[in-house]
Amino acid sequence: MFSRNPVRRRAARVAAVSVLAVGLTAVTVGSAGAIVNGTDATQRYPFMASVPVSAPGLDDGVCGASLIDRQWVLTAAHCVDPNLVTPTGTVRIGSSERRSGGTVRAVAGTFTHPGYRQGGGAGPNLNDVALIRLDRPVKERPVPVAERPGVPGTPTRLLGFGTVVDTDDLGGLRFPDHLQQLDTRRAAESECDPGYADPTRLCTVSRVPRAMACFGDSGGPQIQRGRGGRWELIGVTSGPGIGGHVPCASGPGLYSSAPAFADWIRATVRANS
Repeated sequence: MFSRNPVRRRAARVAAVSVLAVGLTAVTVGSAGAIVNGTDATQRYPFMASVPVSAPGLDDGVCGASLIDRQWVLTAAHCVDPNLVTPTGTVRIGSSERRSGGTVRAVAGTFTHPGYRQGGGAGPNLNDVALIRLDRPVKERPVPVAERPGVPGTPTRLLGFGTVVDTDDLGGLRFPDHLQQLDTRRAAESECDPGYADPTRLCTVSRVPRAMACFGDSGGPQIQRGRGGRWELIGVTSGPGIGGHVPCASGPGLYSSAPAFADWIRATVRANS
């Protein structure tokens, strides 16, 4: 947790915003962000959602999210952490454009995993998932949560509106108007730093050179092909897969495993619908 010291808290919030731009946020990673060296989305992803947020030094930030029920989206816990960011109170669902299209709904409630802890720079964020309840259902089709992630080597894809410029200078962040995608693969735990990947956190490696989720991509989906070729959700963008300060595109990414939290997701939706 952050110190109550306001100077340290502000520094941590600014740090978090950096990652926000790439889909990882702050303290260790995890806040909001865009994909570096990805491409424009090649198809429609009706389950893709974006959560506008602000933070010190960044008024036009964003986090990603995934529609997993007609009235619920799944995102990263650090994307709704009041110590890091301030959500604007709306969610846009089903659009390939960051500022237009799709369906916009008001936030009716947020539910953070009770075990969420910020890594604070000393390690990965823990239990970095949260649910947002929309004020009313949408027509877009949700993405199913996979029964399990594919084995290491399985092809996956990342989606996000995070920064396309890999920089820790808030003034240099560039958020795309159009949704970005990046083809990746599930990596072995050993491809991330020791203690980062485990059954609840997925190590992820790009299949193209110098590309990865970055600030603003936090909370967004990692998907794989399921039965019949349909996309299914396996990961929630959480942060970098290695410690220390490194450019987003130079290392693996770390994703909260959606299947690992499926029971919590179902129980929370059932109890609050």
